[in-house]
Amino acid sequence: MTSMKSMRRILLAAALAGTPCLAAANTLTVQLSADIRSSQPGVNRDAITDSIVLNVVEGLVAAGEKGEIRPMLAESWTVSGDGTVYTFKLRSNVKFHNGETMTSADVKWSLEKMLGTAEYNCKTFFDGSRDAKITAIEVPDVQTVVLRLERPDAMLLNYMAQAQCGATGIVHKSSYNEDGSWNKPVATGPFMFGEWRRGESLQLTKFADYSITGEAIDGYGGRKAVMVDDVKLVVVPDAATAVAGLRSGALDILPYLPPGEAAKLKEEKDFTLVAAPHGGLITMLFQTADPLMSNIALRRAFIAALDTPQIVDSVTSGLGTPNNSLVASGSFYHTAAHDKGYAYDPDAVAALLAEAGYKGEKINILTNRRSSINYDTAVIAQAMLQSAGINAEIEVLEWASQLDRFNSGKYQVMAFTYSNRPDPGLAYRTVVGSKDKRVNAIWDDPAVDRLVDQSLQETDPVKRQAIFDDLHSRFLDQVPFVMLANGLDVGVSGPRIKGYRTWQGFSRFWGVERSE
Repeated sequence: MTSMKSMRRILLAAALAGTPCLAAANTLTVQLSADIRSSQPGVNRDAITDSIVLNVVEGLVAAGEKGEIRPMLAESWTVSGDGTVYTFKLRSNVKFHNGETMTSADVKWSLEKMLGTAEYNCKTFFDGSRDAKITAIEVPDVQTVVLRLERPDAMLLNYMAQAQCGATGIVHKSSYNEDGSWNKPVATGPFMFGEWRRGESLQLTKFADYSITGEAIDGYGGRKAVMVDDVKLVVVPDAATAVAGLRSGALDILPYLPPGEAAKLKEEKDFTLVAAPHGGLITMLFQTADPLMSNIALRRAFIAALDTPQIVDSVTSGLGTPNNSLVASGSFYHTAAHDKGYAYDPDAVAALLAEAGYKGEKINILTNRRSSINYDTAVIAQAMLQSAGINAEIEVLEWASQLDRFNSGKYQVMAFTYSNRPDPGLAYRTVVGSKDKRVNAIWDDPAVDRLVDQSLQETDPVKRQAIFDDLHSRFLDQVPFVMLANGLDVGVSGPRIKGYRTWQGFSRFWGVERSE
């Protein structure tokens, strides 16, 4: 009978079959836990797809290390006094991967093509159905692009820079086939999109004529100096097989390893762990429209019964950082005010339960096994709640079923994670809203709703900071749900790799060196 180790070697060998460049000293070999969904920015995407495509494409602006908006293809921009006209000055001598020089006409064509694509994930940010509509794109000269809006929108640049929007990447016309269908990205980024064997592997190649800018790596902006010739991305879904590949040297980088698996490698000197929180949210949600969970004293009893740092430490295998604020711990808006969090006080639970009139009713916690963080959060929280006198029970659902319950609002409590929202205003908008208008809204408070709207229309960082400080104070007071920590993606690199770092959970292959 074939042993498990032998089977893993067979699986890895099959995954790496037909990969002739693996022996090259200057090729990074990287695991993909799943294949990318497409190569078109912001279309048919997921986090893995975004992470790879954003090594290839760039937009007018980019998100910096702490979420600040940085220049990218635009070297500068101005905003009219009424906030409705954005004028971008393009960098000179930027080349597309086909060798042609980028002009304002290319930018206009690319943006109009993207905004006219029904499947574009962020279309509603720009067509007026969700935020301000772009009414015109003008090119007064070859280095200038003007966007005109129907009304002011202070979040325009943030929306453009979002990973889920493909960083509003600018591509050349040759990215499309003659019939108008998508082919592959011919863009301006530090890597060119190469051969894609669906379900097996993908090749990225260094773009020799890349126009480097910036003095240092800075999120998806800054300096993007490529130190390797190629990146070979190999689909290896099984984590144990991928770890075996890392140990053997067949793989150089595992970008997304579950925290429990990564922690096992922590003490092995040959490996470097990269564990940085991003703007995702690890939570326990309360359905505040539920007869029991609508009681604020009961919600406060929950909070007092939960040792949230211990939960975070356990579910992330010691790699996560507790954060009880919706302002991400890596954001420049996360000040000392946002370090203030929940007080673990089991001695206070009984009095809070009495105030709530709680009679031992069963409280159902939904979770799923697809996400180990969701499942482990529910299990550990249940034990803490029960020991404090709260009759908490767990119901395990398939992920799709849990998502249906979330979207329909049919739950009492659930362990749930939100994907990356790097700007605090977008994080708050995800959870704040009227339940009458949006069933999956969590925090229904008109005053809070207005503050979130203000945060999304305010450009002054000082005024935005004051709004986020106010929101956090209200959040701790009203306890509409439990905020545990920001999302965590753990990467591991092998002994031949220097300089690999993730950002906001995404892989960046620039600034990475490989030696024999």
